[in-house]
Amino acid sequence: MAPFTVLHVCVGNICRSPMAERLFVLAVRKQIGDRALEFYRSHGAGTGSWHVGEPMNAPAERELLARGGDPSGFRARRMTKAMIDESDLVLCATAEQVHHAVELRPDAAGKVFVLGEFGRLMRKVHLDRLPPNDGSADAAYDRAYALVVAVDAARGGGAVWGGDGRRAASRPSDDLDDPWGLAPAEFARVADEIEETVVPLAAALTG
Repeated sequence: MAPFTVLHVCVGNICRSPMAERLFVLAVRKQIGDRALEFYRSHGAGTGSWHVGEPMNAPAERELLARGGDPSGFRARRMTKAMIDESDLVLCATAEQVHHAVELRPDAAGKVFVLGEFGRLMRKVHLDRLPPNDGSADAAYDRAYALVVAVDAARGGGAVWGGDGRRAASRPSDDLDDPWGLAPAEFARVADEIEETVVPLAAALTG
């Protein structure tokens, strides 16, 4: 069984999505230790190509390190159809990136969310009704897949777009501000907002 794969997306893949990618790994490892890497894969990409091959933005790296995360080996990438296809859940910094991902892969709409939207809707899901995670790879995957289906159902399912180009269930407050070029306090605030989703997500996945 392949690991349950989460793709984190922002614009340049040097600030928000790298922090989300590595903070999710950190959150899962806090739940189940090094076995996290057997059951869950976290990767990231940007919708633009300006920073492809670059390391994480320095303030983002410092914020990640301050929280116990590991920035080693990171290099920015541009999102492709193949990355969406190989991922079971796509978490985007803003509705703009959701729209971009769904344009690339319309049939993936059910697994593509704004990060804050997913966290908000996840609170509506009855986690005790998900398949139990007994510590096996199959059970871990089945529970994670069921969680994505449940959260998609909570927003009404599929790609429903409003006149402003925003998915109907998504709100402006779900978006992550871009901290690029701003003070360290802005990176800390954005990292806090990322953790508001990825920490409960890790707990929900591991059961």
